[in-house]
Amino acid sequence: MSEYYELKLGELTRKLPLIRLNPTLTIASFVLLGDAELTHYAAQKLTEQIKEPFDYIVTMESKGVPLAQELSYCMGKKRYIVLRKKVKDYMKNPRVLSVNAITSSQDQVLVLDGEDAQIIAGKKILLLDDVISSGGSMITAKKLVEDAGGQVILQAAILAEGEASERKDILYLERLPLFD
Repeated sequence: MSEYYELKLGELTRKLPLIRLNPTLTIASFVLLGDAELTHYAAQKLTEQIKEPFDYIVTMESKGVPLAQELSYCMGKKRYIVLRKKVKDYMKNPRVLSVNAITSSQDQVLVLDGEDAQIIAGKKILLLDDVISSGGSMITAKKLVEDAGGQVILQAAILAEGEASERKDILYLERLPLFD
């Protein structure tokens, strides 16, 4: 097997290192952080495809943050919400839920600051991430948003990994295979 997977996203190409997660599963490691060109390109392409109006983008720390920033700018949104990976001292009445994600070997949580929960209550929400794979992070994020009174109207990502690419309830730009 090669050491890399060549990802083609429109006019852009990236070599993604193959990472063995366990004896039966290898993934192509997609790290959006630091790739301004790809982030901008993906945000432009998602902007073209997102037709339903929404009030806020909600994303997960940390790799979804640059995409949320760029997509917010492209779509004329002045603010987006970040679900954090741990409770921060500045948070007021944080809401915490456990998450099970394919790329993390340790237990994780997602945290919605209580002030952000008030902002999204009664609002239409676009859930955004860099990659949707097992969907664990998105399921947890959706529950946090809905528990706060927000309505998730769309789930979007740059890539859908493995079986996620067969889902009809998400918007994504390109498929990312899993490797045996």
